[in-house]
Amino acid sequence: MVDHSVPEARTPATTPGETEAASSGGISRRRMLGTAGATGLVLGTAGAAGGYAAAPSEAAAPLTSLGTDRAMFHGKHQPGITDALQARGHVVAFDLAAGAGRKEAAALLRRWSETARRLMAGEPSGHDDTDVARDAGPSSLTITFGFGHSFFARTGLEKQRPASLDPLPEFSSDHLDKNRSNGDLWVQIGANDSLVAFHALRAIQKDTGSAARIRWQMNGFNRSPGATAHPMTARNLMGQIDGTRNPKPAESDFDQRIFVPEKGEPAWMANGSYAVVRRIRMLLDDWEKLSGKAQEDVIGRRKSDGAALSGGTEKTAMDLEKTDARGNLVVPINAHARITRPDQNGGAAMLRRPFSFHDGIDTDGVPDAGLLFICWQADPLRGFVPVQRKLDRGDALSQYIRHESSGLFAVPGGAAEGEYVGQKLLEG
Repeated sequence: MVDHSVPEARTPATTPGETEAASSGGISRRRMLGTAGATGLVLGTAGAAGGYAAAPSEAAAPLTSLGTDRAMFHGKHQPGITDALQARGHVVAFDLAAGAGRKEAAALLRRWSETARRLMAGEPSGHDDTDVARDAGPSSLTITFGFGHSFFARTGLEKQRPASLDPLPEFSSDHLDKNRSNGDLWVQIGANDSLVAFHALRAIQKDTGSAARIRWQMNGFNRSPGATAHPMTARNLMGQIDGTRNPKPAESDFDQRIFVPEKGEPAWMANGSYAVVRRIRMLLDDWEKLSGKAQEDVIGRRKSDGAALSGGTEKTAMDLEKTDARGNLVVPINAHARITRPDQNGGAAMLRRPFSFHDGIDTDGVPDAGLLFICWQADPLRGFVPVQRKLDRGDALSQYIRHESSGLFAVPGGAAEGEYVGQKLLEG
């Protein structure tokens, strides 16, 4: 859990076809999307909230902006990297089936890409759609695809495997379950509606057919848009504001830190990124025994507003040298926020885009809950690895968390119109 902030929200997009009026015979999914534009409802306003309390009616209720918000599938980068955090997420890894190779992988990515394009536009998935999201809008759905280290040997593409995809080193905090780590293929799904996210998950799983099998699947969540009266960085299950120092797209070096350059190596990774995925268990029973002050000292920030213990607001630069009346550092030397600062790690930075998870109570009677940590960088050896090594050497938070699974995936750039994700690799 590194101290970075949340990407800003994407502006909703519409098409002329979405503004058609509904016929008296009923409202199609696409036509229903258009009804939101005429209402002027804004997420989180009294008008939008009041709609949920209204009495049942045969008249179709217009979608709020939560349902109409749409991310675009085609583009320079894949969706689900710089988009705002969504309320619901699924991450799933697949292994190619025995006998499946490059040809089968190409056909699978072609199917997946077409399904992702359709679903992100608010359309049915195609053949055999389950109708789970029949009456829903796109709800900021994003679907992102990546390749694991093992994929390249399975498809005879070892010479195209990036050096940045070499396995991550072992860390002292690792307690990794190999069955829930890595994989040939990786898919990230996010949406602001649980049914829309589930619908996408089922469509991707059905598209897989006999080409691959699921290796592992994890489900997560974040705060729903509109649940708080003012924009803020997300909170994690420890109650801490989590992600204050994320790189911002407006920063001049953002692309350099997060995306592979257009003339980078290998060529098929141009405008792509590398995703590190870690299931981090939070030992909440132990954490919650700490006083509020002790929790703040572990993190180095105030729990109420995320401001550094050295003072100011959440965005105020941390004063690492400030001391109290007794001469003690106000931000403890082993505080998580101090250790993870880029200026304490040779400039190492990554874009965090996590989900929280809660998978019930384990056999010891404690919650199986924590963070599905997902971070993006142009090179994990210059992003995640140096920061995690530093954390390994003395992070105060380490005794309250446990890394239980891990994966590293090469996520190619976005698909142009008429292309599928990974086409430059699989057909190059």
